[in-house]
Amino acid sequence: MVMMLVLTSALAGCGDGGSADGEEKLKIGVALPDFDDKWLSYLQDGMTTYEEEAGNIEGIYVDAMNDAAKQMSQVETFISQGVDAIAIVPVDTESVGTIVDMANGADIPIVVVNRVYEGIEDATAYVGGNSIDSGIIQMEEVAKLLGGKGNIAIMNGTPGHEAEIKRTEGNKQVIEENPDMQVVLEKNADFDRAKGMTLMENWLQSGDQIDAVVANNDEMAIGAIMALEAAGKLDGVVVAGIDGTPDALEYVESGKLQVSVFQDAAGQGSKGLEVAAKAAQGEEVEKMNFIDFELITPDNVQTYVEKWQ
Repeated sequence: MVMMLVLTSALAGCGDGGSADGEEKLKIGVALPDFDDKWLSYLQDGMTTYEEEAGNIEGIYVDAMNDAAKQMSQVETFISQGVDAIAIVPVDTESVGTIVDMANGADIPIVVVNRVYEGIEDATAYVGGNSIDSGIIQMEEVAKLLGGKGNIAIMNGTPGHEAEIKRTEGNKQVIEENPDMQVVLEKNADFDRAKGMTLMENWLQSGDQIDAVVANNDEMAIGAIMALEAAGKLDGVVVAGIDGTPDALEYVESGKLQVSVFQDAAGQGSKGLEVAAKAAQGEEVEKMNFIDFELITPDNVQTYVEKWQ
């Protein structure tokens, strides 16, 4: 009986919540907006990879299904469970301030990943890109390809999302610097490929001259390409996206997508979980942890293909 008790105790030390050496694992609640979003799936992969490499982290991943109220409830659950830290990619940039206040009130470190909001300094830290930079980089290359003149159609992401707001703002900054370029069409397609395709089909029916389609992400850009190709009108239209996903890189390699901007999804996820783990252990962390965007063109696309291999 004594031997059985000793064996049971030893096994318990290696069970859930403990690492192989018996050390208690850090429990980090990870609040993500949408498990079905392709780019966010790469971000989550970066988190789980870091979790495996660290060995002392137990990530608890939840899907808000793009519902801000649901995400707030999920964070409330994390707080009631007494997690050691929270990493969050906000559903929207309006409700996240309240969520951060909740975590701060419970004295739980909270790291905001990927999406900046007004009041970000109240969070323990931010990890991600500076979204306006991606819109500037994207439109500068489009302007170069068009020789500084032409009609631009902008596909916006989901209304209210930080990336939708800032990427478009970056686009328009560049357009203002090029008086012979103008926005002739602009509408939301929710970062979605199918919606981007439908929107492009509607734009084609409008009869407006379009020299470039500039999308807030690659998925909408791919949808636009599919519609343009089906209508036999892809030649002569510059199409640009943002994110540099594996699917997008195939389109860049084929020459159908002339511009993308690499946003390191796995790098943001990995760094976000790393910063959350450090904060959970009481370490001092940088407030703003920026991961730079990088221009992707047919000339350098192979460099980014290799990043995903």
